Amino acid sequence: MKKLGFVIVNYNDANTTIRLLNQIKDYKNIDQIIVVDNNSTDDSVKKLKKLKSKKIKIIENKENKGYASGLNTGAKYLIQTLGECNIIFSNSDIIIKNEKDLDTLSSDIKGDISVSSPVIEEHNNLNRGWKKTTPLTESLLNLPYISRYFKKKKLYYKDNHYKEDISYVDVVSGCFFMVDSSALQEINYFDENTFLYYEELIFSKKLEEKNKKLIVDNRVHVIHDHSVTIDKNVKRINKYKILKASQRYYVKNYLKGNLLEMTLLYLTNKLSLFILYIRCLGRR
Repeated sequence: MKKLGFVIVNYNDANTTIRLLNQIKDYKNIDQIIVVDNNSTDDSVKKLKKLKSKKIKIIENKENKGYASGLNTGAKYLIQTLGECNIIFSNSDIIIKNEKDLDTLSSDIKGDISVSSPVIEEHNNLNRGWKKTTPLTESLLNLPYISRYFKKKKLYYKDNHYKEDISYVDVVSGCFFMVDSSALQEINYFDENTFLYYEELIFSKKLEEKNKKLIVDNRVHVIHDHSVTIDKNVKRINKYKILKASQRYYVKNYLKGNLLEMTLLYLTNKLSLFILYIRCLGRR
């Protein structure tokens, strides 16, 4: 079996990252763990360096160029160190149920299967990947209420899609997945032109163009333990603007949206942002 590397990108969240490191640092099937600190403004680096070891490498980025850039930094270091390997990309707020589950995910990666993902348990729901989108569906996803219905009926696979041990999907959740390093190199890594969001959609599109497959292993479950805290209104709006900028980049450059499709996307962006402003004002 190939060597296994593990990448975590940290930004002002050392305590959560340390929780994951303490869980996995003694896993015998992980050969190297890379924590990329994306120029945190708090004391994250000081805290993380306390766990530095032969197995755990802390990389300090002097500039925060975005999440995809952080992932690439970790992946390139692993490939340089381990050679051809499998790489897990994980959010810091992940809880792995069983060390042997990583072996199961590794065994999935063979032939044209380049990405293996577990079932993600989050907020009492199961995240098991979803279907690829079009410029029109991306616009529909901007519309409140309509987007909720569309996701349930058109974007997500039916439950019977997940009856076998593995299920092929178009897109896997970006919070935790494993990829073959050679496939990652073949698609020239993650696109660094987005600062945050849409990494998994762009990633899956690049893999599709190389005839690479993505699967969910229904035997493996991890917990995405992200908090349900409510952001301050201004912070929430700024994050939403970053999300929609990434969406426009994806539709224009990867879905090849035409002028009409991009105009519709722009208008639904503005409408959804206006509705968010109203909601935030109503919470004051």
